[in-house]
Amino acid sequence: KIDPERFGVSVGTGEEHASLDQFDSVFGAENVYQSFVTDRYSTENFSALGKIWPVRRSANMAASHLSILFNAEGPSNTSVTACASSGHAIGKAMRFIESGDADIMLAGGCEGLISEFTVAGFSLLGALSTRNDEPEKASRPFDLKRNGFILAEGGGMLVLEELAHAKTRGADIIAELTGYGCSSNAFRITDSPSDGRGASLSMTWALKDAGKTIEDIDYINAHGTSTVLNDKCETISIKNVFGKRAYKIPVSSNKSMLGHMIAASGAVEAIISVLTIKNALVPATLNLDNPDPACDLDYVPNFTREQEVNIALSNSFAFGGQNVSLVIEKFRE
Repeated sequence: KIDPERFGVSVGTGEEHASLDQFDSVFGAENVYQSFVTDRYSTENFSALGKIWPVRRSANMAASHLSILFNAEGPSNTSVTACASSGHAIGKAMRFIESGDADIMLAGGCEGLISEFTVAGFSLLGALSTRNDEPEKASRPFDLKRNGFILAEGGGMLVLEELAHAKTRGADIIAELTGYGCSSNAFRITDSPSDGRGASLSMTWALKDAGKTIEDIDYINAHGTSTVLNDKCETISIKNVFGKRAYKIPVSSNKSMLGHMIAASGAVEAIISVLTIKNALVPATLNLDNPDPACDLDYVPNFTREQEVNIALSNSFAFGGQNVSLVIEKFRE
């Protein structure tokens, strides 16, 4: 019942990373041609397609596969901005609908980058936790003893739709995306500016885009990586925007439970923000046992909190300095 010309895809991801034990298979070429020319394009063919390494590793392949599988002939967009990728993808999908280029967008992100090379790279950057003796407690955002994040993989997708189109289709409307803000730190590749200015700007633009004030936000889904600098800078950036009200807003990091899915994290955390609104349950920040005096906001330590949330702000900040903030609201007629 969906017009394919008005249906698009927007995905945040990165290039695929192969493990050493995959190299024989990803450089194979058996039955590749047949998988391209077959009339039946489905996930059954992905194994053969996966052997074309130059194609397989390209970041746009996720959006390509989804558009073919679901016959989405509208806008097709790929965002590659590291940890902010899927946040950008969702925001851009929102803009496609607002501008009249699409009625409905499949938007989100995916990441599969755990390999010897990736782990070694992040380790050399000093970004990964070294708490190997207690891996279940290694991801500890905003905790005084945090020392890096845990690398993860995953994906998450949202269906974004113009309101009248959704009603006509009889869609189950779960929440409303009303604000998208983005910025660049224009500072350094890895660490954030100590004054939190880039992240503050993305939150400010998202609030302005949604037509909201600092008094309207009930919950902040933090980027919260569990690195020493990020958590401190994010705390400062929230205070920059919300002032004294920052101390009254619950803030939590899903990465304490899920690890850091890099390009997919923004989409998964946006989905969790939707569920926070739907279920009136604020997720906890696990392993927050020793509060850092520099991170002194309400980070919902260790236990889920029953609390009504009407409007949530979800943050994603990337290596390279790209920042994204999304405003998500409870849907009301």
